[in-house]
Amino acid sequence: MLREAEAAGELKSAKSYGKPFATPEGWDETPEALRMSMKILKDAGVAPPEIALFHQRAELRRELEACTDDKAREALQLRLVQLEQMISLRLEALRSTGRIPLR
Repeated sequence: MLREAEAAGELKSAKSYGKPFATPEGWDETPEALRMSMKILKDAGVAPPEIALFHQRAELRRELEACTDDKAREALQLRLVQLEQMISLRLEALRSTGRIPLR
């Protein structure tokens, strides 16, 4: 069907005809072994688990800013430090091995 459309000149009317595809944002920064799986997740509207961790971190930071109780603040700070350490370890594993650890 594509050959027929090309022969009929239908494809030439597309603005991207004959041009390379635009590189999606973050494509070059994504390890090659993960590119296709990340694209599938993105196209399906599903974010990688690390995104959920970033949202948790932002929520903890907001709670910490609003907290006035010293003991509760200390507990929130500990949770934030632990979460940031987990994020750092997961991202470092991703960078060094091209694989995401399974918790």
